[in-house]
Formats: sequence, C-alpha cells, structure tokens
Amino acid sequence: MIDKNELSKIAEAYLEGKPDYLVDVQIAPGNIITVEIDNDMGVNIDDCVALSQHIESKIDRNIEDFELTVTSVGLTTPFKTLRQYKKFEGKEVEVLTKKGDKLKGILKSANEDRFTITITKKIKQEGAKHKTEIKEDLPFTYDEIKYTKYFLHFK
Repeated sequence: MIDKNELSKIAEAYLEGKPDYLVDVQIAPGNIITVEIDNDMGVNIDDCVALSQHIESKIDRNIEDFELTVTSVGLTTPFKTLRQYKKFEGKEVEVLTKKGDKLKGILKSANEDRFTITITKKIKQEGAKHKTEIKEDLPFTYDEIKYTKYFLHFK
C-alpha cells in the first residue's frame, strides 16, 4: 500500500524552493492518488505535469499499481493550509462554523492558531430612523470551523 506520508515527503522535496506548494495528498481505495498543489500567483499545468512525472519516477509500478492525478486547488475549494489563508488576506471569504453559522467577510489576518474576518452588520441605533453599517472583527480558531473558502462574486 502506498503511504500518504511518503508521498507528501516526495512532493514537498520536489516543490522545495519553487513557488508551488503542497496542499493535500489523498489516497482512495485502489491506490487512486490525488495530489493538490497551489501557488500564490496561480498554478501552471506544466508544473502539475512535472510534479506528476517526478512522483511517478519515485514509485515502482512493479510493486504498487496506482492512478495519479496532480491538480491545482479550485478557486472556491476550502482552505487547507495557512499559506492559503495568507494568500487570501484582504479578500472576501465565506466561513461555515461548526455551530452552523455561515458568514461572509474580509479575511483580515491569519496565523498558526487563528484567523480573523471583518464582517459588516446593519444595526439600528437608538433613536435613528435608518440602520447604519458597522464593521466587526470576528476571530476564529481553526477547530471552530467546518470550512473557509474564497467568496466568488458573479455580477
């Protein structure tokens, strides 16, 4: 059986010093392998092909039969790494908490322990006729959420 940790090490060693970085390695039954990579400026198809060839050269098909796909993460795929959070700082994101709250806001900051989004709420001030918008920073630890992903607007 192909080891996920070993595949991750192979991919990370190849990507070291390159703008692409490893996001995830998944192995489904039947040795169906999916390797996801990302890049702060966008992943090039040639980078996927080169990593695929490198991984294939490191696994002996006489010992392990496998199917390999190297792909970039989708634009609206949930974030899996701190680097993805950092990439989208200042951009609008959608957060689904484990409590079931779905929020949209600007990703203000992220570090190893937590991230913060700035949401805009409309509240009615006492004595006012109309609601006014206020901004509020909401901090989250990563274990408080189901997912965070880039919010794509269609206009």
